[in-house]
Amino acid sequence: MVVNPPVVVGFDGSPESLAATEWALHEARRRACPLTLLQAWPWPRRDVVGSDETYRRSVERLSAREAELHALELGVPISSSHVRAEPAEALEEAARSAAVLVLGSRGLGAVHGYLTGSVSQEVLGRAACPVALVRAGESGGEGAVLTGLDLAHPADEVLAFAFEAAATRGAPLRVIHAWTPPALRDYLTFDTIGGLEEGLSEAERARFTAIVEPWRSRHPEVDATCEPILGNASAVLVEAAGTARLLVLGRRTRHHPLGSRLGPVAHAAIHHAGCPVAVVPHG
Repeated sequence: MVVNPPVVVGFDGSPESLAATEWALHEARRRACPLTLLQAWPWPRRDVVGSDETYRRSVERLSAREAELHALELGVPISSSHVRAEPAEALEEAARSAAVLVLGSRGLGAVHGYLTGSVSQEVLGRAACPVALVRAGESGGEGAVLTGLDLAHPADEVLAFAFEAAATRGAPLRVIHAWTPPALRDYLTFDTIGGLEEGLSEAERARFTAIVEPWRSRHPEVDATCEPILGNASAVLVEAAGTARLLVLGRRTRHHPLGSRLGPVAHAAIHHAGCPVAVVPHG
């Protein structure tokens, strides 16, 4: 029997990670795959007073959370693992064989718990699978799944994830292309400034539809709309995410002298979007 790759969720006992584990459980059910709870600390260390007790409590806390999720009886195979490794290292390793990696997030700040500062950037910027960020008290509304599309750099991986997310949730999908007007000299021919709302060229509109149409054909059950919206991409998507179930964004896989980094739109979204955010790596 073929077993689908698991949904892996980072756990550290914080309210954010509790929310992440519940969100991950439902995601695993939707995907018909197992769920793995991963707790990673580079402990115990015998030279630190109280480290053995801290280790024991963390393992007990992980086991208790696994039992709580089992008690929900959603029919999802659940396992847990306490890894003696640096968190970023353990999470990146798990992401190599995961369908989705789920992390708890504080939103306005770095990812919470043992994921702080550079660790959060490492995981988000380098994970081999999509990474979903979930805040405490935030499971996503009953609105549409939302994704952004850059006409100059479309990514099949992002659209595939967004359409699948909408299909498994029975939700509509909004595909938004945020655009800004050309330089002043280029739009002086418009009768009014209001004409800018119609300023996306016919060629660009046709390209928008052409990029999305194959995915509509693959997922006829998804009610997908293409929406060109005038404005800055970060601001447009963060505002639209206020009523969304999930915001799906891309993260281009590339080598950089300073290491992998999130783009400005994804960076704004993980800090300010009012719904869970999935960051999908693409080539």
